[in-house]
Amino acid sequence: MKNVFFIPTPIGNLGDVTLRAIEIIKNVDFIYAEDTRNTLKLLNHLNIKKTLKSYHKDNEKLLTKQVLEHVNDGDKIGIVSDAGTPCISDPGQFLVKRLIENNIPFEVLPGANAILPALIMSGFDTSSFYFSGFLHHNVNKRKNEISELAREKTTIILFESPHRLKSTLSILLQYFKPPIAVCREITKKFEQMIYINSEKDIENLTLKGEFVIVMDNRTCSGESEEEPDYSEIEKLKKEGFSKRDIVKIMQIFGFKRNKVYKLLNK
Repeated sequence: MKNVFFIPTPIGNLGDVTLRAIEIIKNVDFIYAEDTRNTLKLLNHLNIKKTLKSYHKDNEKLLTKQVLEHVNDGDKIGIVSDAGTPCISDPGQFLVKRLIENNIPFEVLPGANAILPALIMSGFDTSSFYFSGFLHHNVNKRKNEISELAREKTTIILFESPHRLKSTLSILLQYFKPPIAVCREITKKFEQMIYINSEKDIENLTLKGEFVIVMDNRTCSGESEEEPDYSEIEKLKKEGFSKRDIVKIMQIFGFKRNKVYKLLNK
């Protein structure tokens, strides 16, 4: 018998909660929630009263032991994140590992997430994709992560917070061919899909809400015999990119490695 349930919750529109999720929520003894305030709003909307316990990235290792004790006592436990599906850029993965290690059966309900709606809304190829979650908050480490992402020749999806969005998009424009799709406020009243083609588009962004970024990195035009624009190389150097990273960036845009190195060593 399964006594632990990972329950997706709406990412904006409370009407998106599934009938099965409601049934499970009604029948569990405790709900471990990433943000008890948000979960309480959902429970009030559903007119359900449950004991809520806080379960977030800072205490999940400690609280996992408590969850296992409840399960051993025969209690039914629901795991929910702030919004969307637990374990996907949210707490829960540590608990999953412990449940598997202890041969404790659990159930993962299908439901709300921001990844698939953004992918479909972007209009990019949906046959395969690479999800990267949130990038590092440190700008240099973020550049390195983006440099590695550029190697993935598929549709790429990532999350970003409002206060880092413009910085991240500026870096992405240096590694990926536009347009870059930015989806905000998915399922909410002001849901919007914006296509970024230049720095000017980034400047005009409204930095409010939750953001999902989608890029189509499948297209590859082959290597060009043309010389790269030296002013673009100079711009990248001034922004602190290493020679190695500059070569990678210019190769993404179809320029030969030896031609880029030639200009770098002028």
